[in-house]
Amino acid sequence: MDEKINYWLDIAEYDLTTAEALLKAGRYLYVGFMCHQAIEKTLKAHYQLLKGKLPPKTHNILFLLKETALFDSLSDRQKAFTEMLLPMNIETRYPEYKDRLFKSLDHEKCTKILHETREMHAWIKEKLKEKQ
Repeated sequence: MDEKINYWLDIAEYDLTTAEALLKAGRYLYVGFMCHQAIEKTLKAHYQLLKGKLPPKTHNILFLLKETALFDSLSDRQKAFTEMLLPMNIETRYPEYKDRLFKSLDHEKCTKILHETREMHAWIKEKLKEKQ
C-alpha cells in the first residue's frame, strides 16, 4: 500500500487510541473530536487511493464521503452517525458551542460515539481493500 495511504491510516488509529484514552480519563468533550479526526483521516486515505493525490485540506467528512463515492453506500444508521459526528470537529473549538456540547456528553454517549466510530472506521478500511 502507498506510503501516504499508510500515513493516513496510522494517524487515524492513533486518533482512535487517543479517543479511548480520553474516554477513560473522563475528558468527554474531546472524545467526539478525536473520533471525527479518525474518520476524517481514514476517508483521506481512501481519497488518496482513489484519486492518486493528496486529499484536500478539509475537515468536512460529508464532503470526503461524497468525493470518495462512499456516501451513497452508507446505511441510514451510518448517515445519521455522520451527521452527529460532523459538528464535533468545530464545536469543540469555539466557546459559543463548547458549553452546549460539553453538557450533552457523558460516559455513555461517548462510549457509543467511540463504538460507532470504530465500526465506521472498519467499514471504510474494508472499502479501501476492495479498491486495491
